[in-house]
Amino acid sequence: MLALSFAVALAIGTALLMLPVSVVAEPPTDLMPAPTTAVGGATFVTAVFTASSAVAVTGLVVVDTATYWTPFGQAVILALIQVGGLGIMTFASLLAILMARRLGLRGRLQTSASVRTVGMEDLRGVVLGVARVAGTVQAVVAAILFVRLLTTHDLGPGAAAWNAVFLAGSSFNNAGFALASDNLMGFATDPLVLLPITLAVITGGIGFPVIFELRRHLGDRLRWSMNTNLVLAGTAGLLAVSTVTIAALEWTNPGTLGPLDWPAKLLNAFTAAAWTRTAGFNAVDVSAMHTQTWFAQDIFMFIGGGPAGTAGGIKITTFLVLFFIILTELRGETAVNAFGKRLARSVHREAVTVALLAVAVVMTGTWVLLITTHFTLDQILFEVVSAFGTVGLSTGITPAVPDAGKIMLAAIMFIGRLGPITLGTALATRSRKLLYELPKERPVIG
Repeated sequence: MLALSFAVALAIGTALLMLPVSVVAEPPTDLMPAPTTAVGGATFVTAVFTASSAVAVTGLVVVDTATYWTPFGQAVILALIQVGGLGIMTFASLLAILMARRLGLRGRLQTSASVRTVGMEDLRGVVLGVARVAGTVQAVVAAILFVRLLTTHDLGPGAAAWNAVFLAGSSFNNAGFALASDNLMGFATDPLVLLPITLAVITGGIGFPVIFELRRHLGDRLRWSMNTNLVLAGTAGLLAVSTVTIAALEWTNPGTLGPLDWPAKLLNAFTAAAWTRTAGFNAVDVSAMHTQTWFAQDIFMFIGGGPAGTAGGIKITTFLVLFFIILTELRGETAVNAFGKRLARSVHREAVTVALLAVAVVMTGTWVLLITTHFTLDQILFEVVSAFGTVGLSTGITPAVPDAGKIMLAAIMFIGRLGPITLGTALATRSRKLLYELPKERPVIG
């Protein structure tokens, strides 16, 4: 149902973006602004890629969102972003309830204790809870951005309102779409624009279960589930590491942080760190970054954000479960413990399976693009990881990828958005007991 519903949304979005009313009449020039009436629709590849990027809340584009699409086309993109972001949060929470029902009494109790969003039967509460959180965050961010754009950036009331609403929806849903040709580079020195967007990105990225639990037990950490502890600790740690990494590597780069003063450098290093893991906005030129920075960003994009949220990647919880498994093995211990609780052995296998299948998707996509394009490995790997992690950052090669490559990237975005969620649920609910066990043997490892 999850895959089918998103496929239907993708098909509708593609059809709407192919309408003549979605595309501007003539390409804009420096002397003439983009007209608002269209004479021809987008091609199928352009429409399906853009719709896939929007519904998968990725942000990769093959045409300029600000100048290629009319306000109607931009509204279609925003609607797809909301469907993709809020739909995933709702479906992921509902799948947690479904998983609890399929696990038996003990499994239900364990899942209810770990997810701790709503009662197992309260489906209506899930939907309303997601809608309230999303509506509140987006309304606050849109109000802040509207005032700032209206008073400081010379936008009229209508343009300021539309940009504020669009950026609020795109940021909370971690989509990375913006209504300027340079994304957010025009606001690189304005913290009152960048920080509200970043906070919305982080809020949407930690996931609805964590938000709901913090609302109930913010001051009582002892009642936090392992999921909440993993997501919050992982988010804080990754933000710190990625901020330091990007700042250190790009501090003197004349194409990125170099021309800025040190407060603006720190601001853009922090926002880039937050956006790299899932959102895909950029206030500095990603194509001008060092190759070492791209590789570090590959790692952060692959990890992603929290489960049951608007973030992509294999998820922080999967990454930290693998980390604790490795730590336990290095210590020679038998049980994997984290935050005062023991991890179920089935979770070990689920994390390994999700991570290795994600590696397989990324490596396959990278290999195919290496064969079919002339771009370098670092550029292609960055593009594929960005697509799988539903991030949306690009070194600038996306429009030049051949149509077959664009379709493959669209498929990778779809897999990256739905794959970890549906696969994780399927692994948790799939249980087949054998009536016998084979003899145990230990092969040589390493």
